[in-house]
Amino acid sequence: MTSAEATVSAYWAALEARDWAALGRLLADDVVYHLPQTRERIVGRESFLRFNQEYPDGWHLTVTRAVASGRHAATWLTCAHQGEELPVASFLDLDEAGLVREVTEFWPEPYEPPPGRQHLVERY
Repeated sequence: MTSAEATVSAYWAALEARDWAALGRLLADDVVYHLPQTRERIVGRESFLRFNQEYPDGWHLTVTRAVASGRHAATWLTCAHQGEELPVASFLDLDEAGLVREVTEFWPEPYEPPPGRQHLVERY
């Protein structure tokens, strides 16, 4: 079994490179991919690979931060697509063999803060 850090690093590198064979080697047969905001779930290695292969191209991923412990990892990514930079929060769980068993991703939309706290914050 490899470390969660090594697996997660290889996972994002394979996705960015569109190296579907390498990505497939990192996934458990019964991998589950959750997108809570749209209430979608993809089950199985082949379905997950096909989802990514058929996704419209032009995106690029940069890992901002990754933390891992045992068989769990969390990553903060930036996805650059069509001139926008989108934040992504991902949580990955590995099986006993060190393969990615479950991925949960959140793609938050930016929004304006509520009024009344301007004196406490700095906008960027």
